[in-house]
Amino acid sequence: MNIAVNTKGSKYHVNEKGYYGKFGGAYIPEMLYPNVEELRTKYMEIMSDPAFQKEFEDLLRDYVGRPSPLYLAKRLSEKYGAQIYLKREDLNHTGAHKINNTIGQILLAQRLGKKRIIAETGAGQHGVATATVCALMGLECIVYMGSVDIQRQAPNVARMKMLGATVVAATSGSQTLKDATNEAIRDWINNPVDTHYIIGSVVGPHPYPDMVARFQSVISEEIRAQLKEKTGSELPDYVVACVGGGSNAAGTFFHFTEDEGVKLVAVEAAGQGVHSGYSAATSQLGKIGVIHASKTLLMQTEDGQIVEPHSISAGLDYPGVGPMHAHLYDTGRGLFLNATDEESLQAAYELCSLEGIIPALESAHALAKLKELDLKPTDVVVVCLSGRGDKDLETYIKNLKK
Repeated sequence: MNIAVNTKGSKYHVNEKGYYGKFGGAYIPEMLYPNVEELRTKYMEIMSDPAFQKEFEDLLRDYVGRPSPLYLAKRLSEKYGAQIYLKREDLNHTGAHKINNTIGQILLAQRLGKKRIIAETGAGQHGVATATVCALMGLECIVYMGSVDIQRQAPNVARMKMLGATVVAATSGSQTLKDATNEAIRDWINNPVDTHYIIGSVVGPHPYPDMVARFQSVISEEIRAQLKEKTGSELPDYVVACVGGGSNAAGTFFHFTEDEGVKLVAVEAAGQGVHSGYSAATSQLGKIGVIHASKTLLMQTEDGQIVEPHSISAGLDYPGVGPMHAHLYDTGRGLFLNATDEESLQAAYELCSLEGIIPALESAHALAKLKELDLKPTDVVVVCLSGRGDKDLETYIKNLKK
């Protein structure tokens, strides 16, 4: 496994200063400088250690259940007139891609001597994955979650508590992912010595965006090997993933960024419509700004106040986007589309009826845009099915057309 692959000189990966083009960096308060600097100076050294890589690989294989299958969805392929493969991250232990990153970061935290773990979560999948690895390693776990998300993702809250985590409600702002992240950062400032913050997406100060992308890059590494076996070529025509902060997309794109013939398709949440005032389509609505210690594209007012995002999917309900994705959008390397709440619901019901798979609402956004890709019968399309839909059943049932 090549999580420590050398990306120096790449146009699309982070540079030595922590930037993807004009995006990235570490805009942090002085109190956090020692923590972030410790990570920055040590993360690649730790990740390059063969003993670390072996432990990471062993846990991904024996605990998470990797490699996750690459499944040719025959009925979906027939409908859209292409060869559509689903990368089944929904079959991982805990039901999503999030566990890849939390396994990596818990091993990193142990090597840094940290005894207390904090995290933020929106859909709850990252919270569950963090609680899971903390239980596995016997470490204290505190998860911050917006009050709104606690209500709409109750099954995941129950899982976190059962796994021994303390779930703390964020009651400020929109009471969703952005606010949970704010609370987690405050905690880290107050507990800088013994605490490691497991950020769940490719957001936050450098080195987090790069570190999380590397732990998730196992997704694209596996896709290349699996496609070679199934089609004779490592390279698909399209790779499609949903984007909020963007960790599943970063992992799915990671080993394809330099292959210009592979179209990278990122699908954001349009909510009730891009210009409805209830949207999270950051690439369309955002301007350059700083959120959670990183310079990126951010939905904001003329005077720089954050615009509250909206999505039916808690995991995409974020006003910014990771700096890697901002750079992919800015350079034109990534094709950024968006799907409304209604389109995503219909895509989820379609996958259920055609393939017998209930996807997470987040993943359904990616599926919703297959119809816009102008596909040919010979095209090979890989869609990252980033999570399973158990957590969203209440929403699905409520919206199911009789």
